[in-house]
Amino acid sequence: MIDLEILVEDDSKLRLDYFVAENIEEISRSMAANLISDGLISVDGVIQKSSYRLKSGEVVFVSSVHNPQIELTPQDIPLDIIFEDEDLIVINKQSGLPVHPGPGHPDQTLANAVLYACPDLQGIRTIRPGIVHRLDKDTSGVIVIAKNDHALSHLSTQLKNREMDKTYLCLVKGNLSSFKAVIDAPIARDPYHRQRMAIVENGRQSFTKFSVLKRFNQFDYVELKPLTGRTHQIRVHMNSLGNPVAGDSLYNGFVPGLNRQFLHAQKISFVHPSTLNIVEFSTDLPGDLTCFLNNIDKE
Repeated sequence: MIDLEILVEDDSKLRLDYFVAENIEEISRSMAANLISDGLISVDGVIQKSSYRLKSGEVVFVSSVHNPQIELTPQDIPLDIIFEDEDLIVINKQSGLPVHPGPGHPDQTLANAVLYACPDLQGIRTIRPGIVHRLDKDTSGVIVIAKNDHALSHLSTQLKNREMDKTYLCLVKGNLSSFKAVIDAPIARDPYHRQRMAIVENGRQSFTKFSVLKRFNQFDYVELKPLTGRTHQIRVHMNSLGNPVAGDSLYNGFVPGLNRQFLHAQKISFVHPSTLNIVEFSTDLPGDLTCFLNNIDKE
């Protein structure tokens, strides 16, 4: 039995059953509705109906995500630790490392590695111990892990209030129609493809700001700032413009010579939970993406 707590980050008024299905890949909307009917999903400790409209700041507790193959244990996985103190640990996540267990990867995740690197990590060992925000498996870059309840609460509040500033570097196929813009398009689970997200009329409000750093004949090198934090947000938004992330085979971005999506979480800044000072951490573009970018420049 694996318990999950999911923070509602905005006032999109999404139905409870849709919210659970959107946030837990292995649960469909109908499955979520059944779990809600069985009293196994609550909102702030209160059992609600499937049609209940969620509000920002509420916490959805799912007490029946059962998968006997998943047991979170510390594992000695190499980590590139950028910074660590009593409250948090900042990691430069390598591509190919899932953040937490899920279908197809019950272990060998960042969560397993963090438990090994931080044996004094406080709190219950859920499948997302101290993880404030997520990066896709094949997205590299900076990610922040809280080491105690105070830090987790403080950082989660900043994330919910859109006070955590995140910057990504990305290569997209083709040339964008604008050099700078803000994409405003709602995102939800793709009703026809469970592994994908999509632009859906009644989806969750989603904003991504972008600016082109360098233009090539067949690509644009782009800096992006997601103003909201939806699953696959950058990948879905860029694909919706007809300029999918290069190398992203899930969203029409296949490119010969790229074995993963060209997406890197370069920088993050936030208020430190104890010092209350603004802190910033950044990571260089990894070698595989740098090599591909340099080879484009020579064409």
